[in-house]
Amino acid sequence: MLTGRDVRELLTIQDCITAVEDAFRRHGDGSAAKPGVLGVPAHGGGFHIKAGLLELARPYFAAKVNGNFPESAARFGLPTIQGVIVLCNSASGELLAVMDSIEITSQRTAAATAVAAKYLARRNSRTATICGCGVQGRAQLEALACVLALEKAYAYDQDAETTRSFAGELSSRLGIEVQVVDDLRAATLRSDVCVTCTPSQQALLGPNDVAMGTFVAAVGADSPVKQEIAPDLLASAKIIVDVLEQSLTIGDLHHAVEAGVVTASDVYAELGAIVAGKKPGRTSEEETFIFDSTGMALQDVAAAAAVYENALRAKAGLVLDLALAAKRPA
Repeated sequence: MLTGRDVRELLTIQDCITAVEDAFRRHGDGSAAKPGVLGVPAHGGGFHIKAGLLELARPYFAAKVNGNFPESAARFGLPTIQGVIVLCNSASGELLAVMDSIEITSQRTAAATAVAAKYLARRNSRTATICGCGVQGRAQLEALACVLALEKAYAYDQDAETTRSFAGELSSRLGIEVQVVDDLRAATLRSDVCVTCTPSQQALLGPNDVAMGTFVAAVGADSPVKQEIAPDLLASAKIIVDVLEQSLTIGDLHHAVEAGVVTASDVYAELGAIVAGKKPGRTSEEETFIFDSTGMALQDVAAAAAVYENALRAKAGLVLDLALAAKRPA
């Protein structure tokens, strides 16, 4: 059993980016089985189950059960996202680990943005806007800084104190200028990369809010009611998705399809196809890309496997025999 603290100590963002990029490559070249997802709405939020298999150092299966309740902090003093990941040997069915999902969800989501930016952002990208300065926003900027030579970031959030804290913490940690802004459009128009990671249920960015050639990662829409990107912006850009089937039902893409401005055939590619070399990424400075990131289960498998293997080497966590008593690793 691995706690959230264990996971934080065992998984670096760079390790997560490497694992997630490999997962997208396997998804793109067809060497990984199709991942699955199940969503269950609840009052004030919802639950989702994401599951998949990967053949890595050993054959792994992972299933993540997450609750996502945006008002939990204000109402109960709890994180927005809470849950667990169950990791198994997919050849024998043996239960290998149960681990807290919060840190893995945060890091693997940010890692997907970093992988997409590696292939789709302009190589000379120096400025980013982060819209949504909570836990996920922090992970997003840290991950982007691993793949881009960022010099400046704009921080935007409805909570002024959250934004100030974000700016101070990330500026110190990453060694770049992080400026608090209260005009999102002014920031995004001056940025090479924009990330939206909010629980918004209405569009935050439209076609007049981003400059030509920008890379936009839309991270927040992971249920049918959430939306961050206006349909007209999607229609004017090259659309990249993590999993097309998911984006058509829970991503920003599904709002554009419902609005009648795009169809599934207008999607340029799944990210895996680009990572696997089946489709080119950016081919000109003028291309505007929207990455509709809904969260692929293989990201969770890859990240959980990395945590587990690091835990074995470090003899970390609590060893449990579910039929007997808990004991510390030898």
